[in-house]
Amino acid sequence: MHRKVTCEDLLGLPENLVGEIPSGEFHTHPRPAPKHARVESAIDGTLWNPFDHGDGDPGGCWILVEPELHLGSDILVTGLAGWRRQRMPTLPETAWFELAPDWVCEVLSPATARTDRVIKMPIYALHQIPFL
Repeated sequence: MHRKVTCEDLLGLPENLVGEIPSGEFHTHPRPAPKHARVESAIDGTLWNPFDHGDGDPGGCWILVEPELHLGSDILVTGLAGWRRQRMPTLPETAWFELAPDWVCEVLSPATARTDRVIKMPIYALHQIPFL
């Protein structure tokens, strides 16, 4: 008999692991390696001024690195995500986001590529995230 995976399973993980629950399945992977983290940081740095701060155009977005998304029963941690501020005027008080982002960026690595492409991409589509 399989037991239902819960948020408690995520809270019990060691600090060096990231846990997700896509489609009711418990997945873990190591925290990003330095090169992976560097790529996420570089993407964030490139997007920060025009999208988050609004220097030039388009502005008006929250851009966040590795947010935890609670999309229905799916709990996912994406590389980066963005929300238009008109849809989410303030950041939530929780440690996660229940509102699907407008944009998701997954930085593929050997440890995460299959999960990102095969498991998580259809979930993003199901929740009508327009850009991946």
